[in-house]
Amino acid sequence: MSGRLRRRRPSYRGRWEAAQLSPVILTVLIAGLAFSTPRQIAVSRLLPAAPALAAAMWPVLPTILLGTFCLLIMISLSFFYADLGTQYTSGAILAVTLAAAYASHVRLQREEILLQVRLVADAAQKVLLRPLPRHIENVEIESLYLAAQVQARIGGDFYEAAGTPFGVRLLIGDVRGKGLSAVGAASAVISCFREAAYEEPDLRGIVHRLETSIARHSAAFPGPDLPERFATALIAEIPHGGGLVRLLNCGHPPPLLAHHGNIRVLDPTTPSPPLNLSALIGDHYCVDTVPFAPGDQLLLYTDGVSETRDRAGEFFPLPDWMRQQGPEPPRELLDRLHSDLLHFSGGGLDDDIAALSVRCRLT
Repeated sequence: MSGRLRRRRPSYRGRWEAAQLSPVILTVLIAGLAFSTPRQIAVSRLLPAAPALAAAMWPVLPTILLGTFCLLIMISLSFFYADLGTQYTSGAILAVTLAAAYASHVRLQREEILLQVRLVADAAQKVLLRPLPRHIENVEIESLYLAAQVQARIGGDFYEAAGTPFGVRLLIGDVRGKGLSAVGAASAVISCFREAAYEEPDLRGIVHRLETSIARHSAAFPGPDLPERFATALIAEIPHGGGLVRLLNCGHPPPLLAHHGNIRVLDPTTPSPPLNLSALIGDHYCVDTVPFAPGDQLLLYTDGVSETRDRAGEFFPLPDWMRQQGPEPPRELLDRLHSDLLHFSGGGLDDDIAALSVRCRLT
């Protein structure tokens, strides 16, 4: 995983190490109470709980050894309390230990399968969201990706950047929905962009090819969500020499432009249809041209950023947040955005998040 696809999560290593010792702690606690409390309480009957707990976090052999230790404790207690019911409790310890050992074996097999799946997902994300160059010509570029689920690796948000004969071209978008169908559609769009960005002299030509690509993908992989399968996308072009940026917005959240401390929301002059919806609402695409001077910063993002909610249900105030930021480098800006989004949402994101920070370097 690239260091630029950041996912800051709290470190639970210390807590996990403490949890690993919990079966031993439980065993010692039960044994201590069994020897120190009156026989009528029969705390020793809780000993089978220790190997059962160990099965959730220990390998097979340590689980069996802990069960054996609990059995020895029960035998030792029988020397002090003759009518303790040692036979029944020992049988329970033996049965639970065998069941726990089998459960531990099954868990380890599933963890191995999960590890392999995650390795494949990591490889898929490196292809889908490969690390972007930190700068192309006089343009600085940084990226951010956050999955809504802690264990998620890939989703429907996507981005790309390329230095082409026509200038620096950027793509960011969001496929409706989640899961493998969204990932497949995002892959089709990115793959097409990586070719079209170098060949099409006009942004409209790129969008037409993206439209064709996602339509073919949807036809090749039909599903119950096919009538609603579409993607929003934003293409930006910074020509050689800078000075301006061309934007073609296909139903995507408008980018923000920071110029000398002033923040401008770059809404499209005329809305363009999202990808895979041109057959329903037309294929008229509008390209807007905006000044982009040295030192200016452009923030491209998916709706997961602007639609992040706090516990009261309020949306993250992205334009106001952007106004409070100074002229920071793109990496620092995205790092702060990442931190503030997690803080605003209380640590729980409801949607995938992708963002690009682009700055025209001072000459």
